[in-house]
Amino acid sequence: MGIGGSDMYRQQILDHYKNPRNTGELENPTFTHVGENPMCGDEIRMDVLLDENEETIERVAFRGDGCAISQASASMLSERLHGMAVEELREMDRDDIVDMLGVDISPMRIKCAVLAEKVAQDGADIYFDELDIDRTTTEDDG
Repeated sequence: MGIGGSDMYRQQILDHYKNPRNTGELENPTFTHVGENPMCGDEIRMDVLLDENEETIERVAFRGDGCAISQASASMLSERLHGMAVEELREMDRDDIVDMLGVDISPMRIKCAVLAEKVAQDGADIYFDELDIDRTTTEDDG
């Protein structure tokens, strides 16, 4: 799998992969965005519902296909985003995702781990007219 860390965290990743949380679609999301990691074949689509002030994330649902790291990361992130301020989402970086996963992620797998974060961030930026793309990709990430 290309990860190292305690057995507890590896088990947590496997649990989220086998039993993902918040999968599916939201009926009337504030925004929906799709992204991919072409190197691994991961794809994630996220629906996000914001509160009426458009400052706080009320609900998140995702669906996708890919490796255990990308899908577990999306599941874990979907739980973490509930109740989070949009500004906090925008400030998240790869270190936050690695900390959330609780394991060392090899350079080859980091794009898998951060895909869901990038999809959620880019979706918010598109919604607030700060980014103009159709689809997120990790292809250009270093």
